[in-house]
Amino acid sequence: MIREAALVLSDGEVFEGEAIGAEVPSGITSGEVVFNTVLTGYQEVITDPSYAGQIITFTYPHIGNYGVAPADHESRRPFCRGVIVRDMARRRSNWRSTGDLEAFLVNQGIAGLAGVDTRRLTTHIRDAGAMPGAFGTAPESDLRAAAQAEPGTDGIDLVATVTRSESEHFTSTRDGGKPPHRVVALDFGLKATIVRHLRTIAHVEVVPASTSAADILARQPDGVFLSNGPGDPEAVAGAVGTISGLLGEVPIFGICLGHQLLAAALGGETYKLPFGHHGGNHPVRNLATGTVEITSQNHNFCVADSSIPGADITHINLNDHTVEGLRCRDLPAFSVQYHPEAGPGPHDSRYLFAQFDELMDGLHTTESGPAQGQLLGGATHA
Repeated sequence: MIREAALVLSDGEVFEGEAIGAEVPSGITSGEVVFNTVLTGYQEVITDPSYAGQIITFTYPHIGNYGVAPADHESRRPFCRGVIVRDMARRRSNWRSTGDLEAFLVNQGIAGLAGVDTRRLTTHIRDAGAMPGAFGTAPESDLRAAAQAEPGTDGIDLVATVTRSESEHFTSTRDGGKPPHRVVALDFGLKATIVRHLRTIAHVEVVPASTSAADILARQPDGVFLSNGPGDPEAVAGAVGTISGLLGEVPIFGICLGHQLLAAALGGETYKLPFGHHGGNHPVRNLATGTVEITSQNHNFCVADSSIPGADITHINLNDHTVEGLRCRDLPAFSVQYHPEAGPGPHDSRYLFAQFDELMDGLHTTESGPAQGQLLGGATHA
């Protein structure tokens, strides 16, 4: 049975469609509407905690055709508010799948909207910027009121809604050769694929985002990983202070929100992009090598390009020339704005985990530790 529904944006734009997924008692789901350009990997996108507070619009028209598989979950449950697609597949075809995408949405309590002109919606967001919206089966007037009342993601600590409540240990999968390091990963919205990559170089202890610098250092890690996560970096309670307490004490590698928080701890500034970077096809130039990496990205906020004292810019986005990476000049710390673990996405940037491994190796080979430039190559000064 078709359930007619609609999406109403906070600027009044209306998009008609058909309700899919979970039925919400109020008939209204609200959140910040963004678009993602991946061609595959919809399950990983939906279960990425970085989408907390957001409604995901998939630009690829045919979603759900290979079903879902438990091994592809990126978190314990989806944290996104809803899903919008052009065409939801009625039949799955994949030997790994254990269920349909729509059934998964129902089971997880995630509402969706299908049959939408996602090309028009994406074009509108690109022109007007990401904005609050509301969709569902409720009357249009109620949807419009809900869209205008939705606060979006600015100024809200969404990390507190996705981080784990207790620490968790993962044994290294490194096979032979040198012994694995010990890494503490701060969970701002950590993805499962990241843990899998970290385990290839280290025993990993994932800790809640509220864990103090003193507590982390007491665990005697060889390195600290700052994870991805949702929302506004300025709203993440205590994170900048924690990172400030770790700088110079232990090697640090940050990605996505972790990159923004590291920049803030160094005295840098962040700002919100018009419609963010969400997809698996963003070209990024490595300034040290000149190589162009095709990257997986998911963020709405960015680091200002000339605001990072004591750090060099290492990577630049070739679409809009925003900062995609930084490295401290005198401290063992570096970060990138994108997702080198690529879950989903291309594998061009997985070398960064090896660089983190080398950075931790280097600090064990000399009493004072090597200069960052000796490990990671040259860069452009910010």
